[in-house]
Amino acid sequence: MAELQNPGWEQKTVEKLLFESLKEQRRKRRWGIFFKLLFLAYLLLLLILIWPTNNLSADKQKEHIGLVDIRGEIDDTKSASADNIISALQKAFKDKNTKAIILRINSPGGSPVQASNVYNEIRYQRNKYPNIKLYVVCSDLCASAAYYIASAGDQIYANPSSLVGSIGVLMDGFGFVEGMQKIGVERRLLTAGQYKGFLDPFSPIKPVEQQDAQVLLDTVHQQFIKDVEQGRGKRLKITPDTFSGLVWTGTQALPLGLIDGFGDARSVARDVIKNKTIVDYTVKPSILDQVTNRLGAAFAGQIAGELGLRKGELH
Repeated sequence: MAELQNPGWEQKTVEKLLFESLKEQRRKRRWGIFFKLLFLAYLLLLLILIWPTNNLSADKQKEHIGLVDIRGEIDDTKSASADNIISALQKAFKDKNTKAIILRINSPGGSPVQASNVYNEIRYQRNKYPNIKLYVVCSDLCASAAYYIASAGDQIYANPSSLVGSIGVLMDGFGFVEGMQKIGVERRLLTAGQYKGFLDPFSPIKPVEQQDAQVLLDTVHQQFIKDVEQGRGKRLKITPDTFSGLVWTGTQALPLGLIDGFGDARSVARDVIKNKTIVDYTVKPSILDQVTNRLGAAFAGQIAGELGLRKGELH
């Protein structure tokens, strides 16, 4: 009767019921997350047990073709780094059952330093193992630093529609001088050393710096040209456009001597090397990395939803 006489008893009762309901919902969510995490752990364990490994294949026990993939930007922080490519090539060449190697490339290019390191390693391994030929297969794109690497191979094959070449070097950036003037911002740059602010994007470009940058680009370009000429030899038909940075289709690249024929990895294995057994030596991310990269974003989103972290939810 005392509660009935209290004018706010209905509101307090409703609030108590809502609070208990929310507690129950949170409890269910926590158990839901627990079981999902348990299921994910089980799934990861199952994948580790059944995931195929490249170098434990039974195909390695017989004469085979070693495959090494170069995909994406050639950079020391990416999967297509010189360290990864060289490690894969060394394993492929060293295996006593390797009959030949296919270097399959689908890359727009990247670091000339990384490309030069791989180029030199291929030349070294070819000299060390003269009986193992290295065939390069260009996929969609084999340009710039990627073609630098390709030119070290014994032969290069591509699709008629592949994009090949781009034998050139670039240095790009932005200039914000006029934009800063329009909004009234003053650039204050202090340096110790005449060229320490070399090509600063917030300062007017200086002719002497532009000349120095061009010298750097020309030096790297000449090294690129020298190695391509060494790799391709007399097959290369040099024209005024060969080292201009232009890119060609496979059909255009063939008469220029940039490639030796048309084909993909399977056709080269079947028709040129005459061995259909291929073992992949490409250095790849760990199983855990591959799985978490694919499932991580979706699972994180699910957990956020279960915890009520989505916009507009109570938490």
